[in-house]
Amino acid sequence: MKTKIISVDKNDGKLEEKLTEAAAIIKRGGLVVFPTETVYGLGADATNKEAAKKIFAAKGRPSDNPLIIHVSEAKHAEKYAFTSETYYLLAKHFMPGPLTVILKSRDSIPKETRGGLDTVAVRCPENLIARTLIALSGTPIAAPSANLSGSPSPTNAQHVIDDMNGRVDMIIDGGAADFGLESTIVKINADDSLTLLRPGKITVSDLLQVVDFVHVADAVTDKLAEGEIALSPGMKYRHYAPKAPVLLLDANADNAIKYIKNADSKNIAIISYTEDISDFKNELPGAAIFDFGNRDDEIQQAKLLFSILRTADKRDFEIIYAPLPKKDGVGLAIYNRMIRAAAHKIIKI
Repeated sequence: MKTKIISVDKNDGKLEEKLTEAAAIIKRGGLVVFPTETVYGLGADATNKEAAKKIFAAKGRPSDNPLIIHVSEAKHAEKYAFTSETYYLLAKHFMPGPLTVILKSRDSIPKETRGGLDTVAVRCPENLIARTLIALSGTPIAAPSANLSGSPSPTNAQHVIDDMNGRVDMIIDGGAADFGLESTIVKINADDSLTLLRPGKITVSDLLQVVDFVHVADAVTDKLAEGEIALSPGMKYRHYAPKAPVLLLDANADNAIKYIKNADSKNIAIISYTEDISDFKNELPGAAIFDFGNRDDEIQQAKLLFSILRTADKRDFEIIYAPLPKKDGVGLAIYNRMIRAAAHKIIKI
């Protein structure tokens, strides 16, 4: 397949005109990669089961891993899911934006899009290119992250080109993603509380401004239990991982340095907070050091994580060492992605 690549500025006054061809591709059942405020999405008509199958084929993704459907306005979820007062309360506060809500699905969304579940994940993205494309297409767009299954998600067009050139009909280059990690995913419970299935920019504290209780699913910080059904993307399979094994070190810089020296690994990479870089460089001069931003700047870390993992992936490292993030605020989202990238390998020192 020959992939067409176009560059689009979200502030362009002719945005609709520039996205007309992309919308036509979606309408005819093709695949279009587009930017969102979180990561780049691999889009197809969510109501077309054959188009959904193309997404799984392009990613090399297991078909029981559900897809998120994207709508241009929060109220459009009515056509595809059974909404509620709590859904609209969440929509009022967080949509358009990086929040995905699990709802009971209507028959308008085929089981191929839903991963065989009776629920559907609904999101209204903030990115204007994404919303304009959805509106022009006249259909919700199913869109997982536009990477090969299991590898780090793409946060700019070059990441997408590396993975998807020749696998999709079109790639829309809309610049770097604003946040860099996928959306927060919640499920509305019978008592109108929420279950957090995947953390993101919208934190537990943010959600508690709207609802009385948020339960954090065990699979956010641990492996999915044997036989447990994955209700959202990113729960069941190893995700976000470079080819080299990632090892998370629950330690300060001094203890991490001692551990790495004793491991006597060759050709290693170290993901380091900015404050610790000089120590790592002085003590481990042969290591490749990647700047992860300041220890307390979780927004910067979120934006850098996947880009660092992808850059590291281009080099034949024996192992990648990284710090273990905190489990609160946006840190929980970073923790969630990093433990999956590391296949839950954590060393406490």
